[in-house]
Amino acid sequence: MGRSHALSGWCAGLAVAPLVGLSSVAEVVPFAAATAGYALLPDLDHPGAGASRLLGPITGFVSSVVRAFSSLLYSLTKGPRDEDSTGQHRHASHTLVAAVLLGIATSSAGAAGGWRAVLAVALLGLILAADALGDWVVMVVLGAGVWTIAGTWLPGESAVHNLHAGLDEIGSWIGAAVAVGMFVHCLGDSLTRSGCPWLWPLPIRGETWYEIRLPRHLRFRTGGWVENLLIAPALIVAGVLLLPGAMPIVREIYAAILSSTSVWIAGG
Repeated sequence: MGRSHALSGWCAGLAVAPLVGLSSVAEVVPFAAATAGYALLPDLDHPGAGASRLLGPITGFVSSVVRAFSSLLYSLTKGPRDEDSTGQHRHASHTLVAAVLLGIATSSAGAAGGWRAVLAVALLGLILAADALGDWVVMVVLGAGVWTIAGTWLPGESAVHNLHAGLDEIGSWIGAAVAVGMFVHCLGDSLTRSGCPWLWPLPIRGETWYEIRLPRHLRFRTGGWVENLLIAPALIVAGVLLLPGAMPIVREIYAAILSSTSVWIAGG
């Protein structure tokens, strides 16, 4: 589900951006790209996931640490009716608590480490997104970055100064991108047959790790035809329509087509 998770993160980023004070394409696109990338982060608890293989042994090691911690946390907190499981995949990193905590941590790191920390967090999100969606994400974000720097350029200021200023602006919302991306991943997994225990540690029916999921007849299999032929295409369309200024253009095109069709029918 890597591509679908990234696409849903992209859409969520576009939808949430105005809520955190971002409105222009130059602001919204990097936010959406970061959200798309961090929508893949929860799968660090699976050794075969793209996030776990992204940087070779580095992310592989991080993945092993995440799995070990998740297994330990599961064994310590599972309820009387929780299944006998390793507690690794779709457990600790697939919770609302993890999303909020990592969002707070990245915001704090950005505040403490300045533009360098913000750049590192933003670049990781971008690399994750590009790995799942393709290099077009990088080109779009670079274009938005150049646009931002050029738009804030003042006489006597260097490109480096403007880059730092842009990163300081990003630092105010980078934690939100991380948290939203991770939580959207959990919601996406809740649509599948396996579900996702994102409400941990809230006990439900005797289970601390209760898998939230759709009614049985609405669930789909990961990588199946529902995801590939229905969900992914719908997310692509939504990802375009949610771009700033896209809907007015669509309405104008629709009005023009409707007007032309009416003239054709009247003429016929």
